[in-house]
Amino acid sequence: MAMSAETIDQNTLERLVEAGAVRGADIIGHQGGWGVVVKYGMTERALAARRGTVRSFRKLETIVTFLKKIGISQCQINAADFDPVQMKRNHVRPDAADRMKQVFEAKAYNDWLTKKLEAAESDTRPLVAHDEVMRKAQAIIDTARKHHAA
Repeated sequence: MAMSAETIDQNTLERLVEAGAVRGADIIGHQGGWGVVVKYGMTERALAARRGTVRSFRKLETIVTFLKKIGISQCQINAADFDPVQMKRNHVRPDAADRMKQVFEAKAYNDWLTKKLEAAESDTRPLVAHDEVMRKAQAIIDTARKHHAA
């Protein structure tokens, strides 16, 4: 049995379970882990992740615990396409690694910026007006141009 292209989100699934409308669930094995197809009325839908894609669980125990928690205690398991070897190869998620790297870089930058701001706030030297700074900078530029021209 193939996974359905149409999905259902967790909140909708929980409401259907509370209403007693769910007539069954199939846990479907695939190369990346396990998914679930929920049956209600004449409809079958795959459970969606928050990103809108089909939700995938790495461990069978995790998906069973998830289903029991929302009120589905019986289901069918289809392991025909489950590939434990492929799961071991796909253990690293490069997208997650990239996100974590970005988080650490952002934190390092934030820490650096916080340190600089604290140092600037604690600086007791008198403030210099913008016009004065620009006048001095222009004088340095003019001197450098004269020196370079000579």
